[in-house]
Amino acid sequence: MINVLFAGNSKVFDGVLTCMLSIFKRTQTKEPFTFYIFTMDVSHLKPDFTPISDNLIKYLDEVAKTYGKKNSVKKVDVTKLYKEHFAGCPNESAYCSPYTLIRLFADLVPKMPEKILYLDVDIMFNRDITLLYDTDIENVEYAAAPDHYGKYLIRPDYINAGVILFNMKKCRETGIFEKARNQIKTKKWIFADQDALWHSTTVKKVLPQRFNDQKFLWKHTVIRHFSKRLFWLPYPHTDNIKQWHITKVHKVFGYDQFDDILYEYVYLKKVFDNR
Repeated sequence: MINVLFAGNSKVFDGVLTCMLSIFKRTQTKEPFTFYIFTMDVSHLKPDFTPISDNLIKYLDEVAKTYGKKNSVKKVDVTKLYKEHFAGCPNESAYCSPYTLIRLFADLVPKMPEKILYLDVDIMFNRDITLLYDTDIENVEYAAAPDHYGKYLIRPDYINAGVILFNMKKCRETGIFEKARNQIKTKKWIFADQDALWHSTTVKKVLPQRFNDQKFLWKHTVIRHFSKRLFWLPYPHTDNIKQWHITKVHKVFGYDQFDDILYEYVYLKKVFDNR
């Protein structure tokens, strides 16, 4: 079984669907997949901070099963945990949404698998997921690649938390999630849970950049992370182009490597919208 964890609100559908499709279309393994989606209702903070709906989960599950009958998509509502641990915390209004914080509940949710790959939803696989998932993490809490900018501005081993392969047994032994939650409750971090995780780490494995490339797409790239990035032309500016922004993916990045995935995404989204 390959276990994947996403987190987000009702707007993660496009990201989860495109990411799932990229996994299925770039992976040869016959192992089944279980996709967990942590979600919650914090609409008191912002009207669109509502949980992903059961209808969307059901549809994503149907799509997953077309690629393997044993595949499944599971919704995990962590609203109660969020209110208990993070309501009113210093990082609740961080630059990113509070939904990035809820992966820190992975040790509190019952029956989570011992090995799980957390992914931000703005991720596309360019090569087989097993190149990452089969990484030996027996003696570390997690494996992650450097943050593209942080490795220069902070420290070479500063990781990007958008792609993390967790060893849950080791994480429970060291208490990394509990430590990170305590930091979220008491300290204001620029990058919220990413900073809290990094500062709480006892032992990690730093992966090559190709396992979470936040700027480039090479032939050897396993994961292209469509995170916010800096552009120098026609003037210095940032843009937050996601994989489902198909026109920009073509015009700005010049990518056609994901066209087969995005073509199916457009079709499947229309099918859902027409229901």
